[in-house]
Amino acid sequence: MAQKRMSIKEADMLQYYLEGFEFIRKAVVYERTCDVAIYYKNDNRNAVINKLKKFDYNNTALIESMPNTSGRQITRDFQEKMVGMLMFTGVRKMFFPNIINNIYTIVKAAPYIYKGLKCLFKLKFEVDLLDALSIGISIAQGNFSTAGSLMLLLGVGNELEDWTHKKSVDDLARSMSLNVDKVWLVTDDGEVSVPISQIQSGDTIRVHTGNIVPVDGEMVSGEAMLNQASLTGESVPVEKRAGSRVYAGTVVEEGECLLKVAATTGQSRYDKIVSMIEESEKLKSNTENMANRLADRLVPYSLLATGLTYLFTRNVTRALSVLMVDFSCALKLSMPLAVLSAMREAGNDKITVKGGKFMEAIANADTIVFDKTGTLTYACPKVQRIIGIDGDDENQLLKIAACLEEHYPHSIANAVVKEAKDRKIRHKEMHSEVQYIVAHGIASKIEGDKVVIGSYHFVIEDEKAQLSEDAKKKLSELDHRYSHLFMAIAGRLAAIIEIADPLRAEAKDVLKKLKALGIKKTVMMTGDNIYTAEAIAKEVGVDKFYAEVLPEDKASYVEKEKAKGRTVIMIGDGINDSPALSAADCGIAISEGAAIAREIADVCISADDLNDLVRLKELSNKLTRRVHSNFRFIMGFNGSLIGLGILGILSPGTSSLLHNLSTVGISLTSMTNLLPEI
Repeated sequence: MAQKRMSIKEADMLQYYLEGFEFIRKAVVYERTCDVAIYYKNDNRNAVINKLKKFDYNNTALIESMPNTSGRQITRDFQEKMVGMLMFTGVRKMFFPNIINNIYTIVKAAPYIYKGLKCLFKLKFEVDLLDALSIGISIAQGNFSTAGSLMLLLGVGNELEDWTHKKSVDDLARSMSLNVDKVWLVTDDGEVSVPISQIQSGDTIRVHTGNIVPVDGEMVSGEAMLNQASLTGESVPVEKRAGSRVYAGTVVEEGECLLKVAATTGQSRYDKIVSMIEESEKLKSNTENMANRLADRLVPYSLLATGLTYLFTRNVTRALSVLMVDFSCALKLSMPLAVLSAMREAGNDKITVKGGKFMEAIANADTIVFDKTGTLTYACPKVQRIIGIDGDDENQLLKIAACLEEHYPHSIANAVVKEAKDRKIRHKEMHSEVQYIVAHGIASKIEGDKVVIGSYHFVIEDEKAQLSEDAKKKLSELDHRYSHLFMAIAGRLAAIIEIADPLRAEAKDVLKKLKALGIKKTVMMTGDNIYTAEAIAKEVGVDKFYAEVLPEDKASYVEKEKAKGRTVIMIGDGINDSPALSAADCGIAISEGAAIAREIADVCISADDLNDLVRLKELSNKLTRRVHSNFRFIMGFNGSLIGLGILGILSPGTSSLLHNLSTVGISLTSMTNLLPEI
């Protein structure tokens, strides 16, 4: 960069700016040398250079959107603390008289002994009691040097634990906060879909049925039922009217909201993600919980081993060598770090995981259930043809369909909107409030006439749309290899939209890879007709398929599989997949699908490539292996230290040093990537 010095804030700004672009995979900024290394996708070198040319440290929008917390600053503070702590210890030992050093050691030991006494009075045998005993016995023996060394090692260990945890959470939160959503901004020219980063306080946005409220704001008009479970835990939706306060993260279940934005993204978004990560740490895997329980249970045995060693050897030094080694630190630190690191690694691949237990569920999964449209098939299916009934104009019919469908984030709806755009058909709002009927379709009114669009079951059977002779003839001639949308205007079938929904190029190969990684049963479920479902199922190679299913059918199937003792993954992208996503051991949503599906799901993956599923499964499998490997190493290494201490081969200081070094080593190893970078 063309500058002699770079502050930490400037380095963070540059990195945040660069990593916000889809074609930049990773950016590493070196503030001390004012350099940046940029890893970009495909042949986007010129695009990267153009973005660098446009970068400005005084960009107000960029400054406001950035989180205040800095992983770079966290690391710098840790380095300064470490250097200061070690330098002070060296100076004190070299230049201070022994009496001053001894008094300093006693004062420094007071908090450790106080914590140990608190544990003792509460009859809690925890690691604080072990630390207090080892330091107290050393001082009682007059061995102030050993006590000082023990406290230095404990201090370094505590600082390292604090740094590794903060850094892991910050790295994960940053990778997740870059996943930008789009919102409907209300302008003088109508509604415009824009990235959330462009929204400012005071703007007016519209949130439709099934979507997540992206920012805090005040409801200007409209009436809606909001699911606030993510904030308040309420299971029943809350009614909101004009003047009501609406909060980011809640979901519009019915109706729609017109909101005046009160708070934009940036720090608030980062804080919410950090809170989510801290909550997700409570969703620990069974292995993590087992490690934590074992760590606490081992403390009394360490005390017993110390007592027995002294009883049989009458050697305080040997007893202290046993006391210096505890299993708790390494077990309680390395396990969460391994999980946080794996979640960060997934985040770097645009995979959002909401808790360690979901990665364990993926590792143990033997059954995976796929929705078809937008999941096994491309997220951007294409309109094959518009079939007008009774000679109605194709383009006019497409205009009406696109006008209704643009409000609902589903791949079929996107196909209709894209076709209108490709044909250069402008479709301003010309309808009243749009109602979404889950698993069926959309209803609204245009110039007083009711318009419905959706499945055959919804339009023909439920809504009883009238069929002319021409309509009956065209229905009988439909090509069942394709999906179909039916649209009725004023109670008459007016159009059939034929959708080509081709299988993803990688889908067949992905299923083979998943089987190789431990998945035993693959299932496809869809609301499409039996002919379309059968053709796709045969082509992709799933073990079983079910056609013309409702949302409750998908959820019921998942529950039945779980009742048989299977661990089930459900993957989908639509509002109608939400019940099944919630019911599965791990629900995986496609990032470009419905917002409510992403909210309910335990994991979100990119819509670009189903190979993300394979990478997630590999990552989860390797995380499980790493956790088990860490567990075996900690038990074996610390057990050996205790044995060598009992035999008198290791002194207390050496035992403590080796124990702490092993904890640091396994913690740092747990933070490394499990898979090679793509």
